Amino acid sequence: MSNIPAPQEPDVGHVAVSVADVLAAQARLRRYLPPTPVHYAERFGVWLKLENLQRTGSYKVRGALDALLAGLERGDERAVICASAGNHAQGVAWAAHRLGVQAITVMPHGAPQTKIAGVAHWGATVRQHGNSYDEAFAFARDLAEQNGYRFLSAFDDPDVIAGQGTVGIELAAHAPDVVIVPIGGGGLASGVALALRSQGVRVVGAQVEGVDSMARAIRGDIRAVDPVPTLADGVKVKIPGFITRRLCASLLDDVVIVREAELRETLVRLALEEHVIAEGAGALALAAGRRVAGKRKCAVVSGGNIDAGVLATLLSEVRPRPPRKPRRRSAERLRSQRPAPPAPA
Repeated sequence: MSNIPAPQEPDVGHVAVSVADVLAAQARLRRYLPPTPVHYAERFGVWLKLENLQRTGSYKVRGALDALLAGLERGDERAVICASAGNHAQGVAWAAHRLGVQAITVMPHGAPQTKIAGVAHWGATVRQHGNSYDEAFAFARDLAEQNGYRFLSAFDDPDVIAGQGTVGIELAAHAPDVVIVPIGGGGLASGVALALRSQGVRVVGAQVEGVDSMARAIRGDIRAVDPVPTLADGVKVKIPGFITRRLCASLLDDVVIVREAELRETLVRLALEEHVIAEGAGALALAAGRRVAGKRKCAVVSGGNIDAGVLATLLSEVRPRPPRKPRRRSAERLRSQRPAPPAPA
């Protein structure tokens, strides 16, 4: 048993997901998904939660698997359908294959071939429709109504949010003082904030300039955003979820906006200096880290499903600034940056 206190329930009004749901998700998922490692990126001075090493190469499998398992517990054995730019579709495909559930995924035209191939590998039906996540979403909802499928949102679903929150449960053992999370629709940020806020951990969201619908919604502007082209295709969402918007507005300490050039440079530095392969959205939290204060900062590397050609182009075109030389550090400061000892069994 861990001696880490269970998260307490924050007050966010009448929302459909709770800390108890995150803990229930942790109990469901531990049989299927091992915890992902935490790595100290010395040249950045930030700890990295390596969800790019998760099944299917992304944290999204957590929410997808929890949603299917919770549905089966409730007796819901319908085929599932989802809309996704790639990672949620891969998570749903893997979870459905693992549990013997039929899955249909709707992906926009232009979705990365790496992600399309990953979905097809696990036997899910792939339908491509529209040029954005939102167009794929509308088409998937129509198919669900016409055929009686269970529609599974990529972020605005209580079971999905609870599953993503298990990232935060795992991070609690490493005693960060601030966790930085990329935001598209807000499922990961909502779940992690639910899990960590009662532990005294600050949770900061990260979005790309021009693809910042959640930051605007938190400020009260809920109009659809027309996303600009970005390397972070996984977070191109015009309108964030209703549940996630309320949770993020109540629980996040801040949302940092990152420029596209910063994102590209961070992704390349991750590959060259830390030997970590991240997709655009996966490098987003770390790119925001330079604007976030903290002694034990942790950035979630949310995924690593980047097309080889895109990565090769970035490595050949982007010339990162040389990293600063390390300063001599006192023994006391070094001790403060070491991982917390594992909890006694």
